[in-house]
Amino acid sequence: MVTAKWLRLGSDVLGWTATATGAVGLALHFGTWSAQPLVLAASGASYLMAGAVIGLIVFAVRRRPLGALLALAVAAAAVWTQAPLHVATSAAGDGPDLTVMHANILFDGGADPEVVVSRVRDREVDLLTVNELTSAGVDGLTRAGLDALLPHRYLVPGELASGTGIWSRFPLSDTVEHDGFVFRQLSAVADIPGAGPVAVHAFHPVPPVFDAQDWAAELSRLQDILDRSPADVPAVVGGDFNATYDHAQFRALLSGRFADAAEQAGAGTVRTYPTDKPGPPLVAIDHILVGNGTAVAFESDDLPGADHRSVVARIRLDSGE
Repeated sequence: MVTAKWLRLGSDVLGWTATATGAVGLALHFGTWSAQPLVLAASGASYLMAGAVIGLIVFAVRRRPLGALLALAVAAAAVWTQAPLHVATSAAGDGPDLTVMHANILFDGGADPEVVVSRVRDREVDLLTVNELTSAGVDGLTRAGLDALLPHRYLVPGELASGTGIWSRFPLSDTVEHDGFVFRQLSAVADIPGAGPVAVHAFHPVPPVFDAQDWAAELSRLQDILDRSPADVPAVVGGDFNATYDHAQFRALLSGRFADAAEQAGAGTVRTYPTDKPGPPLVAIDHILVGNGTAVAFESDDLPGADHRSVVARIRLDSGE
C-alpha cells in the first residue's frame, strides 16, 4: 500500500518535472539570452523540449487531465518550433544549380586534407568555405589537389582557429575581410555562368564558451553584413556559426531574405559537432544560408581528424528575371 502511494507520487513528480523541463526548453528557444549558461543551455533546447512528451505520457497513464493538457500544450509548442526544419520548401527558382560545402577542418593537424578534397570531388562542389584554416592547412589542401578542382580562392589563414577561406570553381572578385571580429570573416563575389554575380560569405563568429556577449554581438554584426548585401544578387553563406536553430540570435539571420539550407531542404536537425568525442555529434552549429535561391538537398559528411562534420547543400538559384 505504501509502495503504491510512493509510486503514484513519484510518477506525478516525474510528469511535472518533465513538463517543466519542456517549458524551459521553449523559453531557451525564444529568449535572446546573452548570459553564458543560458546561451550554452539553449544549444540543447530541443532535447529539453522532449521532456513535455514524457510528461504527456505520464499524465495520460495517471489520468491527470490538467497535467496532460498542460504537457500537451508544451509539446505542441515544441513541435511547432522544430517543424520548419522537417518540411521542405518548394524550389521556385529556375536558375542554375550550385553545390556549396562548408567545413571546419580543425587547426593544428586536423582534418585529413585528402578526405576533404575527396569530399569536394565526390560531391562535385562548386563553392567551398573553410574555418580554422592555418597556413599548414592551406599547404595540405593544395598538395591534396584542391586547387585543381576549385582553382579560384580567397584565403586569410590565421593562427589556431582564426583563419578562414573560400575556394571556388568560378572566378572570384570584390574580396573583403570584415574588420573587428575575433576570427576572420570573408566575403567575395563569384561569377557563375547562368547566374551572374553571386555573393559568397564565409563566417565564423567567436564561440559563446569564451564570451557569450561577444558571441551575440558578432552574430548581430554578421546580420548587418547580410542586410547590406544587394537584394538583387544571389548569395550563399557557409560557416561554423557556433549557434543552433534554437538560438534566437541565429534565427535573426534568417529574418530577411536569407534562409537556412537545412530548413529549406527539410533535412531536419543535421548535427555536426562534436565528432571527436564518444557517441554521435550533439548539436547543429555548421550552417549554409541561402539568399535568392532554394536548397533542394542538404547533407553532412564525416571528416576524420576534425571535430566537426562538413555540410553540403545543393542550391537552385533564382534566375533574377
